[in-house]
Amino acid sequence: MMKIHTTEALMKAEISHRSLMKTSALGSLALASSAFTLPFSQMVRAAEAPVEEKTVWSSCTVNCGSRCLLRLHVKDDTVYWVESDTTGDDVYGNHQVRACLRGRSIRRRMNHPDRLKYPMKRVGERGEGKFERISWDEALDTISDNLRRILKDYGNEAVHVLYGTGVDGGNITNSNVPYRLMNSCGGFLSRYGSYSTAQISAAMSYMFGANDGNSPDDIANTKLVVMFGNNPAETRMSGGGVTYYVEQARERSNARMIVIDPRYNDTAAGREDEWLPIRPGTDGALACAIAWVLITENMVDQPFLDKYCVGYDEKTLPANAPRNAHYKAYILGEGPDGIAKTPEWAAKITSIPAEKIIQLAREIGSAKPAYICQGWGPQRHSNGEQTSRAIAMLSVLTGNVGINGGNSGVREGSWDLGVEWFPMLENPVKTQISVFTWTDAIDHGTKMTATRDGVRGKEKLDVPIKFLWCYASNTLINQHGDINHTHEVLQDDSKCEMIVGIDHFMTASAKYCDILLPDLMPTEQEDLISHESAGNMGYVILAQPATSAKFERKPIYWMLSEVAKPKRVPTPATAILMCYSRPAHKRCGSTPLMLRHAVSVMAIPCGYLTIMEKC
Repeated sequence: MMKIHTTEALMKAEISHRSLMKTSALGSLALASSAFTLPFSQMVRAAEAPVEEKTVWSSCTVNCGSRCLLRLHVKDDTVYWVESDTTGDDVYGNHQVRACLRGRSIRRRMNHPDRLKYPMKRVGERGEGKFERISWDEALDTISDNLRRILKDYGNEAVHVLYGTGVDGGNITNSNVPYRLMNSCGGFLSRYGSYSTAQISAAMSYMFGANDGNSPDDIANTKLVVMFGNNPAETRMSGGGVTYYVEQARERSNARMIVIDPRYNDTAAGREDEWLPIRPGTDGALACAIAWVLITENMVDQPFLDKYCVGYDEKTLPANAPRNAHYKAYILGEGPDGIAKTPEWAAKITSIPAEKIIQLAREIGSAKPAYICQGWGPQRHSNGEQTSRAIAMLSVLTGNVGINGGNSGVREGSWDLGVEWFPMLENPVKTQISVFTWTDAIDHGTKMTATRDGVRGKEKLDVPIKFLWCYASNTLINQHGDINHTHEVLQDDSKCEMIVGIDHFMTASAKYCDILLPDLMPTEQEDLISHESAGNMGYVILAQPATSAKFERKPIYWMLSEVAKPKRVPTPATAILMCYSRPAHKRCGSTPLMLRHAVSVMAIPCGYLTIMEKC
């Protein structure tokens, strides 16, 4: 065989047809016997059958309240790509509802290997996380048998559905399903309040009748925005949230924005005209000092106060009230505590200089309209009702309630297009406990009274909680106060005898459940989802299942229908058709129309409160 070592030799060599064929044959043998192949030496394969792909509409239903649209791309029965809203345009009020990164990354949750796959029962101590796989029949029989036993031995007040918002906003995919099950079985011990808004909701029901505010769209009509502990850029950041509306409205009004918060949050960053850092938990003192300046410098809207307010001053105080029991006396130091709520008094509490408090008060008093709002952080502590009332009083004092560009002093409002809600039936049990006191109801329920513990519907509880439903809830241990005490209460399974968990993952709370059921995610089910925090742009999303159910996961309606079969709960199809066939608003799109367009949108021209006459 001829050997050629250099390029020059190759150019000068005489290569015959025979030597070329011989060399080529030897080279082919060498390639065939080696561990590698060249791309052009591979055989041409027959064309494979195309993989079926589809695109479906769904929604992100985490508890930020935005309910953003998701466009899920599916291949091989797996979501491989997530888009957001690609319809509509950028016209304000009818714009695309684009999801934030939390919604756009939902496929990672759907496809995560740690998702619950099978029904399981606890085999260790509560909290240890020791479980073994069981069949659906065993799981459902265990739940049904224990539920019937507890209802027979203790009564319906011994059953409680735990607060949980891990899946929130769906019509079928939420806690309404266990509510319906228990109501069809004679009722259950319900709750009032929420972990998010217990204090402000209770307080505003006495101030205005409801916890409602102007839409963020109305900032377009204001001169000044003042935010107390309100951070929508982090809590409601998406196209279905509030931040976009605030920015668009401020562009039209050029309103000045002041953010009052212990930290320089995302709502303030690059958006605010002024940031006032405040010592945590002292917003109420600041609001009272602002009120002192407004009152002493005659910057209040006296005609508004005379017409609409009860208890502002002596002449609006009810006849049977003690002297100087009114709000003005409290602020000026003429009330029972004898403390004038001056800027100097508040400066020591809030760490905001007195001069700055005076400046802020004068700015609020001279800007009409002013959009004063508060988030849910300031009220989330002991006696938080009074903090939320103190902030809301600034809107009342300045007459900014019920006008364009004003606000009631609570969090920004939202208009709801509305859908036919999942029918829960009426709860025959009228007894209620505060949302925070379920551990007490397990530990010493029969000692809980209306006076001491806030029991509603009767003077005291007759039985402790013996059965807990925990759907999409990490409240059992992770989000509840005094975790060490809660752990001790839950570990004693002679107190609460059965805890049923329905979830997607093995959360900290799931480890305390006796039976754990693997739920489908909302993106794997059909549902009708209404927005919650989108200003004046109401919308409804008809979500379609992106993939089939994997492993042994089931939807919650199927689970509880199986548990309650002898009670003849309607089939899932019946309930879904009932929800979809009767839209709550005549302009809400029909089901076939929504299947094509996925979202039905309607905006209203204004979102302000209407002032009601005094009663």
